[in-house]
Amino acid sequence: MDQTKHELTGMDVSHMSSTDNRIIELDVRPHLSKKLEPFQLIMNTVKGLDPMDVFVLHAPFKPTPLLGILKMRGYSHSSERVNAEHWRTTFVHRKNKTWSKEGTFHTAKDLNQEETPTGCAGEPDSTEFTYSSDEMPLSPTITLDNRGLEPPQPMMRTLAALKRCEPGQTVLIHNDRVPVFLMEELNNLGCSYTVEDQADGTAKLRIVKG
Repeated sequence: MDQTKHELTGMDVSHMSSTDNRIIELDVRPHLSKKLEPFQLIMNTVKGLDPMDVFVLHAPFKPTPLLGILKMRGYSHSSERVNAEHWRTTFVHRKNKTWSKEGTFHTAKDLNQEETPTGCAGEPDSTEFTYSSDEMPLSPTITLDNRGLEPPQPMMRTLAALKRCEPGQTVLIHNDRVPVFLMEELNNLGCSYTVEDQADGTAKLRIVKG
């Protein structure tokens, strides 16, 4: 099968025949090596996909929180560890029945059983419980200190923590800066949040899962 590749702002697009699938490849390793947040680039790429397109993401780690985000948009996935610093994850939309038959892709059920990689697990720095007057526990508050972490770890830790929360539960985060890209995703997820700018230039967010 003949393929013609074109490089477009970090993406490789493989054009096949009209009866086959188009493969869109995005390598975010150069962005992360420069400490740049690639989330917006990834989501912009996803927004431009046709349901019959196959999206291949190259990253230095398994993008576990992203798997959950794209799952909600109808994508299953298959991840392969190429080497210690290279993970290749292939996303296929549920409408793409032909490609899904050619390989093994994880569904929503499989995704819920996967383990989150160490360092991006969103493990709370602390968890506090508040109580009402009748001593019944209300929503726990998970606190994450994301300062000093390189992108995209602050976002990944936060989204992983939210994934473990029930609706109405709260996550408090402290970041080196206002997390603009995270805030956009929180809007998409239906979470409410407030931002407090700190005197030292950092930012604290109070996030309530919707």
